[in-house]
Amino acid sequence: MTATSASETVPVAATSEAGGPTLRGADLIVLSIGTFTLGVDGFVLSGLLPQVARSLHVATSTAGQLTTLFALVYAVGSPLIAALTSSWDRRSVLVAGMSVFICGMIVQATGTEFAAVAAGRILAALGAAGYQATAYSAAGILSDDHHRARSLAIVAGGSSAALVAGLPFGILVGQTWGWRSAMWVLVALAVVSALAVRLLPPAHAPAVGLRRRAQALTDRRVLGVLAGTVTVLTSAFVVIAYLPAIVQTGGTWIVAAMLAYGSGQVVGTSVVARLIRRRSARTTYVVGAVGVTAPVAVLAATRHFLPVAVVTMAALGLSVGLTIVPQQHRLFATVPALASVAVGLNGSAIYAGTAIGAGVGGLALAGAGSAAPAVAAAAIGVVAVALGVWVVPERMFSSQPTLIRPVSDGHGPADGG
Repeated sequence: MTATSASETVPVAATSEAGGPTLRGADLIVLSIGTFTLGVDGFVLSGLLPQVARSLHVATSTAGQLTTLFALVYAVGSPLIAALTSSWDRRSVLVAGMSVFICGMIVQATGTEFAAVAAGRILAALGAAGYQATAYSAAGILSDDHHRARSLAIVAGGSSAALVAGLPFGILVGQTWGWRSAMWVLVALAVVSALAVRLLPPAHAPAVGLRRRAQALTDRRVLGVLAGTVTVLTSAFVVIAYLPAIVQTGGTWIVAAMLAYGSGQVVGTSVVARLIRRRSARTTYVVGAVGVTAPVAVLAATRHFLPVAVVTMAALGLSVGLTIVPQQHRLFATVPALASVAVGLNGSAIYAGTAIGAGVGGLALAGAGSAAPAVAAAAIGVVAVALGVWVVPERMFSSQPTLIRPVSDGHGPADGG
């Protein structure tokens, strides 16, 4: 999945002419290797749910809750891990996170019962939270206002590339040699990611406790952005988590649909920084939210027409690619004093949306049949659009002290839209 979390400062800093820290292009690539690996893991089980369910002797809707479990553990664990490791060398956090992820994948690959695989998902989620907490903060905190959207998009591009290159490959491996083989492929990718961290220079961050981090949750500007993130990702993941069940097919059609989704997200991620600069972060989010809602509504009506479903998934991927980076950018623009913490909470919100989406999708599938998840996704998407239009954190003010002046949201003075 596409994802995002916080630590306080991040690795891989060089020094700008003005004396402030900046990110090198090579540093962003190293970070994106990790997000690529975690991106493959975030989606590959969705394409293999029928196999996983048969292997573990559970219903498909039950197997889908592995996604819910991962997302919930990530959402809760991310801020805790960030607080506990905030004084560590950032490279140590990255390596530790990826190492725990590797352990989780090995447990999943060797587990023969649902409980064992679920335990592996918990370990993998904790590792992913530890890694991405630093990666996305690196892209945001150590970039100036003009380059921040681009840096965030490059790191997020690892997840998008995973959908195009890694995810179809993982699904093909799983369908050919079994879903456990796909888990071993992820172990190999994670080892490469952990080794790549050694290329980064050392960096440390000041310790920030849970109390300071909790302040962000009392800021209504942060809550306004987080609400939009949760709802728009919930809508998307209702469909993604249960796509084989919705379209009632598997094999090459699912690979094609997920490849189309990934290709669309790559396009969305590649244009999002330019759109933010030209139209504002808030406007970009609203465009993306509308774009998420429309395809899932279309999918509810056309799910048996597989070529149309593939095109619909491409449109969904494009739209998701337009929603994540703007939300991160809005947090840096509206609450710069709490930006590193708020971006971490946004990462938790992304995975909360994933968890809620998988949960809602499972309930809809079990209770009302294969068309119900797409219908539910469309209804939630309408809420996401409404939040983007009517809830404007850029125009809110907080009674909490602002330690750093607000920065532009990418389109002049900070009204966002």
